[in-house]
Amino acid sequence: MKILVLNAGSSSLKYQLIDMDTEVAIAKGGCERIGIDGSFLKHKSPKGEVVIEKAMPTHKEAISLVLETLVSKENGVLNSMDEIDAVGHRILHSGESFTSSIILTDETIAVCDSNADLGPLHQKANLTGIAACRELMPTTPMVGVFDTTFHLTMPDYAYRYAIPNEYYEKYKIRRYGFHGSSHRYVSTEARKFLGNDDVKIVTCHLGNGSSMAAVKNGKCVDTSMGLTPLAGVPMGTRCGDIDCAVVEYICDKTGKDVHEVLNILNKKSGVSGLSEVSSDFRDLRKAKNAGNEKARLALDSFTYGVKKYIGSYAAAMGGIDALVFTAGIGENDAVIREEVCTGLEFLGIEIDKEENLIRSDAPVHEITAKGGKVRVLVIPTNEELVIARDTKELVFGK
Repeated sequence: MKILVLNAGSSSLKYQLIDMDTEVAIAKGGCERIGIDGSFLKHKSPKGEVVIEKAMPTHKEAISLVLETLVSKENGVLNSMDEIDAVGHRILHSGESFTSSIILTDETIAVCDSNADLGPLHQKANLTGIAACRELMPTTPMVGVFDTTFHLTMPDYAYRYAIPNEYYEKYKIRRYGFHGSSHRYVSTEARKFLGNDDVKIVTCHLGNGSSMAAVKNGKCVDTSMGLTPLAGVPMGTRCGDIDCAVVEYICDKTGKDVHEVLNILNKKSGVSGLSEVSSDFRDLRKAKNAGNEKARLALDSFTYGVKKYIGSYAAAMGGIDALVFTAGIGENDAVIREEVCTGLEFLGIEIDKEENLIRSDAPVHEITAKGGKVRVLVIPTNEELVIARDTKELVFGK
């Protein structure tokens, strides 16, 4: 069984073709600059990696090029499109309309569209990709998997904001959280590794966009991102948690409107804004090592923010059994992992510094120090596999 996983952005399209018998991606890649001059497809398969430059005015042309490439003699891995048994689509926002993944129909897509104002840029792009795919593959079953549904198990006191009730009742303003497929995948893998479902886990999805989650007995009880992905720890270009009055204050001082300021908080803040160097943590590390104090501040602000969430989630769950690092920084930056864990010994979090420096290809890499009470794990995330598994289950059963 082969399932195609698609993630449509505003000007991009990422894909993986996964063989569900082995749960291994047999081809993957992405289209960039859709609707912009210079668009191209980067495709990787057992036959090698290739870049195909071709005009893609819309997502329809992008998806068509992906399908053509998957069945081409030169670069393909399929004899025909009929070998694609189903398609799984990443969708940003479920709102409160869905609590799990869905079969995509005219009716469910309409509900997704009604939630687009909760994430207008990404949700509309996701739905544009779905529409194009349905047009090109009208008889292939399709599933939508949301970034948010994993977090919908949070209790009301964790997801509600202390604002007048009418704003929640009328507009559904609340904490939703994101990176749900990633938190779900790594927390599930951690429970399998530990051989116990009854565990309290803090998952750290640390990348250019970062979020934390408290997962108790397999269910999310809190997460750091909020109504939007702007909340939580400082990120590559996002500010993270901030006094909302800062927005009004900057508007008053600079004459900028609220949209301009929010654009700054989303795209020009975080470690990039603090350091004035880069949003890339590798660049920040080099700058810090060269004596750049702003880069040092940016890195310290990030690790401090992650530490605070770990401590608060341990308090929220009444303890912590495991700490999981994942995503680009969490999986690859041993220095960040050590800096985050240093000072958390009082919680029972201690890492083996030599083991932490080892780059492991294992599905789960344990870096717990001898005698450490909290298991510290590095688990490569696989959001595409989560989407493929849900697609397979909804369309064909377990």
